[in-house]
Amino acid sequence: MHDKLNELKLKVLSHISQIVGQALDLDQTLEIILGILSEHLAMQRATITLMDEERNRLGIRASHGLTPDEKGRGVYRLDEGVTGHIFRTRRPFVVPDIRKEPLFLDKTRSRKIEKRRIAFIGVPIILHGHPIGVLSVDRLFGEDVTFEEDVEFLTILAALVAQFVSLNDRVRAREDRLIRANRSLKSELSEKCTNFFASAMSPAMAQVQQLIRKVAPTKASVLLLGESGTGKTLVAQIIHELSDRVGFPFVKVNCAALPNTLLESELFGYEKGAFTGASETRPGRVEQANGGTMFLDEIGELSPALQAKLLRFLQEREFERLGSNRTRSVDVRIIAATNKDLEAEVKKGNFREDLYYRLNVFPIKVPPLRERREDIASLVGFFTDKLCREYGCSIRFTSTAMHALTEHTWPGNVREMENLIERLAIMVDGGDLDAENLAPYVSMDDTGGDSVRFGQGASLKEIEKRNVLAALERNRWKLSRAAGDLGITLRQMGYRVKKFGLEELVRDRKHALK
Repeated sequence: MHDKLNELKLKVLSHISQIVGQALDLDQTLEIILGILSEHLAMQRATITLMDEERNRLGIRASHGLTPDEKGRGVYRLDEGVTGHIFRTRRPFVVPDIRKEPLFLDKTRSRKIEKRRIAFIGVPIILHGHPIGVLSVDRLFGEDVTFEEDVEFLTILAALVAQFVSLNDRVRAREDRLIRANRSLKSELSEKCTNFFASAMSPAMAQVQQLIRKVAPTKASVLLLGESGTGKTLVAQIIHELSDRVGFPFVKVNCAALPNTLLESELFGYEKGAFTGASETRPGRVEQANGGTMFLDEIGELSPALQAKLLRFLQEREFERLGSNRTRSVDVRIIAATNKDLEAEVKKGNFREDLYYRLNVFPIKVPPLRERREDIASLVGFFTDKLCREYGCSIRFTSTAMHALTEHTWPGNVREMENLIERLAIMVDGGDLDAENLAPYVSMDDTGGDSVRFGQGASLKEIEKRNVLAALERNRWKLSRAAGDLGITLRQMGYRVKKFGLEELVRDRKHALK
């Protein structure tokens, strides 16, 4: 008899061990465990009761032989009934006859109709030394088997249940961390996107915004052109965020930051032993970006050999790791950026013509700050608010200081502006900043670029006119919407249109859109 019993126990445990792969669905796993007990041991009723941290109660998480209503009634205080006693004492409890045990409450009311003697056994579910629940059953093995056998077997099962619960908790905690990290990243990108569009008031940036919105939902490769510091990386991030790849990685690679000998392995990865120092296999950035977007900054710095390999990857979306003959495929969107004139580089023979045309499917030129002076005031305001919050200071620019900032040619573009305002936030004690305060950092004699067009006496009027034009263009030349965009009334908008002699232009553009 004892050998047969041991064989039965091993059979049950073997069946339960086979469902480890389903353990990520805790409720389903617990129901399967109880179903296995019923199938092999003719068990009529069983429950797995777990601690509900939010309600500070014990509630039936899984059951066998109970109706949904009976299961729903199985909620216990931590000191209530046999279940509460087992949980609190962390010790098994045997009830030879539930009719004679005052602690047995039968809150589920699942045994009321039965007149025969029912034996009940419960054991605590312990995890890391702390009780997390109770496993309870009507007697398993019958009259000819001691209660000790029941308790011993149930204790083993309770330990397995505890591990299933622990695994589920760890996976759920990891998923929560990933969700929070993803939300944080999305929030960061959304904030950047919002600030980018809110700060861009000029016609040049209005055109960039329009191009971004058109290309983002597509699969087309994008080539971002423009000087250093204009915000090409941010534009690439926004394109990724506005695409259907937003849930997948956005991987950045600076092609000028690494020697070409290392850049190939960085892009495509390598196998163990591929070269001296390759002690382990390492996937490349293209594999990390699978499903998402890869941003190749400073693409004009690639060597001819790497240009050839990149061309093949762009054509086929296939590659081989260094030291491997196995061809791998990925689904990656490519956004490239350069501050070089690639067309001129092609004519000089420094850049492959076929690669240029493969990258130049949808070019977007990000204008330098000197070509969008209308945006300077809003950008200064944005960076000032951001950096003053960060450094706990309060600075304001007077009208003469703002005029100096507007006149400056900004050779380092938006990056130069951010660095300048950060330096001021650190160096000055706060208060109003005049042009004299900017003298150590900004030349007062800038005459390069378009600064002559924004000279003494005309700069504010010209900036205001461009702001009005940009708002009209963004809002399809509808005065009411443009007024709302600028935060002014329709009457004020009409006055500005008349003031700058834009009536005929507005009529023509409206007519063209019909």
